Amino acid sequence: MSNVIKKVIPMLDRILIQRFEVKTTTAGGILLPEESVPKEMQGVVVAVGPGARNPAGAGHLSIGVKEGDRVLLPKYGGTKVDMDDKREYLLFRESDILAKLE
Repeated sequence: MSNVIKKVIPMLDRILIQRFEVKTTTAGGILLPEESVPKEMQGVVVAVGPGARNPAGAGHLSIGVKEGDRVLLPKYGGTKVDMDDKREYLLFRESDILAKLE
């Protein structure tokens, strides 16, 4: 049985984001260690949950971002999700996202 994750569907107001990759080489071709390169604070929305539950009744509250949007992320936070494609994915609540970039 394979443990490969094929699709992630976030619950409630959670959003799955792929963080932009940081360049680890300089213009001259020198490789930089990962510890010396700051984390990229931007990412692209990969999947969006249905939204938080509506306290006034049935249904969900709408979320302000959609798949494909570029967003500004906090320096720390999010839950790391390991997938089979070796990219860095993080789960954030909608309220943790700082801004939507256009």
